[in-house]
Amino acid sequence: MKDNDKELLPRVDCEGNVIGSVSRGDAHGGSKILHPVVHLHVFNTEGDIYLQFRPEWKTVQPNKWDTACGGHVSFGEDIATALEREVEEELGITDYSPCFVDKYIFESEVDCEYVYVYKTVFDGIISPDKQELAGGKFFSKEELAAAIAEGKVTPNFELEYNKYFA
Repeated sequence: MKDNDKELLPRVDCEGNVIGSVSRGDAHGGSKILHPVVHLHVFNTEGDIYLQFRPEWKTVQPNKWDTACGGHVSFGEDIATALEREVEEELGITDYSPCFVDKYIFESEVDCEYVYVYKTVFDGIISPDKQELAGGKFFSKEELAAAIAEGKVTPNFELEYNKYFA
């Protein structure tokens, strides 16, 4: 399995305005070309948070726990459509109510993303796509604190969780 490096993504300015396009491979190849992504944090009514486990073949942050759903906006796609598509593809969820939290720029060692952060409360069935994810589960606050302390989560998840939900 491998990410599609030819996938076309929007290139955006620091305000999130589309100014061109970039391939996924170029965006993740160290160019630091700013491109938009969507993140959905899924909580249950007990207050637990669902995290996906990134497979070993992922280019960025393999074998780490991450935001329930995270994905790229495709070139020509709006943010709401990208969120809906990614959540259905990755988690099999179609009946949920996303709530916008914030947007920010996240820079890693290999890329630079304009992140749109959403949250939802969901108690239904989550079916992680085995082609995209290596699984997922709900974490209690105590379990999540341990995973963070042990370095088992992605840096951008840790940043978002601490900034918006801790």
